[in-house]
Formats: sequence, structure tokens, C-alpha cells
Amino acid sequence: MVGMDLLHFSETGDGEPLFILHGLFGSSKNWQSLARVFSQHFKVFTLDLRNHGQSFHHREMNYAVMVGDVYRLMVHLGIDSCSLIGHSMGGKTAMLLALEHPQIVSKLVVADIAPVAYSHAYNHLIDPILRLKLDQLDSRSSADKQLQRDIPDTLLRNFLLQNLGRKDDQWHWKVNWAAIERQFNHLTGFPNLPPAWNVAIPTQFIRGEHSEYIGDAEEVEIAAHFENATIKTIRNAGHWLQAEQPEEFSQLALNFLLPQGN
Repeated sequence: MVGMDLLHFSETGDGEPLFILHGLFGSSKNWQSLARVFSQHFKVFTLDLRNHGQSFHHREMNYAVMVGDVYRLMVHLGIDSCSLIGHSMGGKTAMLLALEHPQIVSKLVVADIAPVAYSHAYNHLIDPILRLKLDQLDSRSSADKQLQRDIPDTLLRNFLLQNLGRKDDQWHWKVNWAAIERQFNHLTGFPNLPPAWNVAIPTQFIRGEHSEYIGDAEEVEIAAHFENATIKTIRNAGHWLQAEQPEEFSQLALNFLLPQGN
């Protein structure tokens, strides 16, 4: 067990608690704009999961320990009931948290991920990042220039470079790339659970029309393990649906999370 390290989080708004869990290589900062929207109805906690953002780095990286991190923070904050939004890796963490601690989760929104193992690999992103010599960087733009050949997608490169920080005239990565690369099979996978595992909590899955993360096979898995689930699709969106179509995403989530008539 990882000591008593607590996850870093931001808090905004008033009302019933709503926790937001970001995806791989992301952070709470990616959700700031949506957190402001949700904060009109909820007290919103946006978390940095371990090895991301301003949270602690640790060599161990799997869904069991990430659930433990989130639950320990909830207990520390005195939260006994909350709604939960999780995207991608954060969605898998949220699903497992709802399974293991159903008493604390009232409603669950899972963004573009299913409770299955995927075959995605990200070595083509992590390897060039690890090759960067931070002590020789003179600017963020020089890091961007060095990564252009291996990561030609400008939007993706900018997203990854949001994790490059500077403190005391030293560049550092907020993401623990090496630990994630070592533990990657755990992150693309999903924990081995008893065949009949079941979540009864009201759950809404939201997928992007152009994403392949929730197809026919994944729909079958969702139906088998979430007895009170719906699946919504956002048009003209891929895996990063909350960034591509933020208004539609927030409206779908709020329609589900809020009591009818609010």
C-alpha cells in the first residue's frame, strides 16, 4: 500500500459533491472549463490521479491502487455520497470504484471507455518524450521542435507538452512517463473480476461518434455488468469528446446527473 499520500485536487462550487477523474496523460486542468459549468449545480472536485498533474509519483500504477487513492481522498474530505465522472483511464477507475464502494457513488458518468482490455499502445509517444534531455532545454518551444518528427500531430503534441513544468529554473515532467510505460498493460487492461460482477448504480456511458472505444462488443460487456446503464453518442466527436464537444457533453451529463425538473 502507498502510505498516506493524498491526491492533489481543485474544488469549486457548492452543492452535492461531483468528482471528475481525467484520462491518461491528462490532469485536472484539462477539466477546468467544464468544472465551472458543473459548479453551477455541484461542489466539483477535479482530481490529479497518481503520476499525473500535481499528484505524487509512484512506481505502482494500476486500477486497484488508483481506486484506493480516490477513495482515501473521499474519506479524508468526509464525503459519504457523490456523483462521479471519469474519462478513459479515469472512467475505468470510476467504474471500479463504483463496484468496490457502491455506498459512496450515487450516479456515474463514464466518458468513452468500457470495462474491457484494449490493445492500444503509446510507446510511440512516450519513447521520444523520454529521449528529451530536460537539462538541455532552453524553452518549451525547443521541446516542441524536438518532438515534431516523432509526434507530428500538433494538437496531440500540445496536449502532451502541457505536462512539461518549470520550477527553480529546472524543467520537469508532471507525468511519470517511465512508471506508466512499465505498467502500461495494467492501464490498457481491466482488472480480472468474478464473471458475474455487477454495478447497480445509475450509469450513463457517453461515447464519441468517431471513437472506436465503445462498439458492439463493448456494448455487450456494459449490458452484462451495468444493470442500470444507458449509452449516449455525441456526434462529430472522437475519444476526446468532452474537449471536442464540451457543450453537448456537459448537457448530456447534467441531464443525467441532476434530479428531473432542475
